[in-house]
Amino acid sequence: MKVFGFLAATVIYSATPVYGHDVIESEPLTIGTSYLVETHDAERKVYLVTPQGYDQDEQVYPIVIMLDAGLKQDFFLTLGLERWNQMWQRSAPAIFVGVETVDRQRELLPPTSTPDEQERYPTAGESDAFREWLSSEILPMIRTQYRDDGRAFLMGESAAGHFVVETWVNTPDLFDGYAALSPSLQWNGQHLSRQFAEMAETDRPPLFISLANEGGETEEGIARLVANTHTDMCYSDRRNDLVHANTLHGLLPEALQYLLPTKADWLEEYGLTLRCEEKLGETGAD
Repeated sequence: MKVFGFLAATVIYSATPVYGHDVIESEPLTIGTSYLVETHDAERKVYLVTPQGYDQDEQVYPIVIMLDAGLKQDFFLTLGLERWNQMWQRSAPAIFVGVETVDRQRELLPPTSTPDEQERYPTAGESDAFREWLSSEILPMIRTQYRDDGRAFLMGESAAGHFVVETWVNTPDLFDGYAALSPSLQWNGQHLSRQFAEMAETDRPPLFISLANEGGETEEGIARLVANTHTDMCYSDRRNDLVHANTLHGLLPEALQYLLPTKADWLEEYGLTLRCEEKLGETGAD
């Protein structure tokens, strides 16, 4: 991995008249640090934001890695939801890391033998290499510079959700918990869920997994995975009220609450509850 340095991510308000009034003073608004790194033949940014009060004490924190989290991707949305959770003490404070993707299908998905997918996504298939980069380069870089408590959590949606599930299935010990929102388990003829269904039972870290109204092979793949999971899991069945486009908006707060719970006793009073189903229901998945 090449690290080309880091830049403070800032938003600056200048001293210009606002509705007839002069701004008395302006200063940069710094929200975190960005690292310029390289993998898969492309430069990209890794964004890191520490919890409020990080610089005031020596407390250690877990690491949350969000995939597809460049500035033009899901960084601001997911960071905002994570900070909103902290405001309500819905989930514990964490070091938030947004990892930008450049060629999502190449970086997040394994190879496929499905002709339509091969034609549509000809570069797909290097998720193993991207996973190795995350675990051997990015996590160590973070841990040498920030106070973490030894735990790290991986989160992603859609193709990134498939990457999360693939990591949980094949290399579960890389992270301490996983969240896959509407994962694209239709990929490669639902190969990942079929593979998992044939594997021996074993203890795995907690998994938050959800389904919106995707239907079809995506629903079948998730149904099969859920039916064959025997370790700690929260399955959120949101087929009746979420679509693929808003599953991240609707469910990231619950995923964080599940993986990083707090002792707050007022959450239910304000409707900030987890909605976990035991089974997905009849979908035709074998």
